[in-house]
Amino acid sequence: MDITGIVEAAAVLIAAIITGFIVPYIKGKISAENQRQICKWVKIAVAAAEQIFTASGMGAKKKGFVLDFLQDHGFKVNEDSLNALIEAAVYELKNGLIPAVIGGITDEP
Repeated sequence: MDITGIVEAAAVLIAAIITGFIVPYIKGKISAENQRQICKWVKIAVAAAEQIFTASGMGAKKKGFVLDFLQDHGFKVNEDSLNALIEAAVYELKNGLIPAVIGGITDEP
C-alpha cells in the first residue's frame, strides 16, 4: 500500500495552514508589540521635549526632537502616524494620563 499521495496531501495542507494562518498571526503579534513600543517611546520623547523646550512657539523643535529620538531608537514612523502619536501623547501628558517614568522606561503601554 503506497501512502505517498496521502503524505504529500497532508504536507500541502500543513503548509497552507502555516502560510494562511500561523505566519499572519505571528506578524500581527510582532507588529502589535512594535506599535506598543513605539507608543511607549513617543510618550517618553514627548515628555522629555516638553521639559527641554519650555518656551512658547517651540512646537517644531519639540517634534524634531521626538522624531530624532525615535530614529535613534530604531523606529521609523510615517509623518501622519507620528503626528497622531505625538498629539495623543501631548494630550495624555497634559491630562496626567502618562504614568511616572522611572529610569527612563516604564512597563505601561
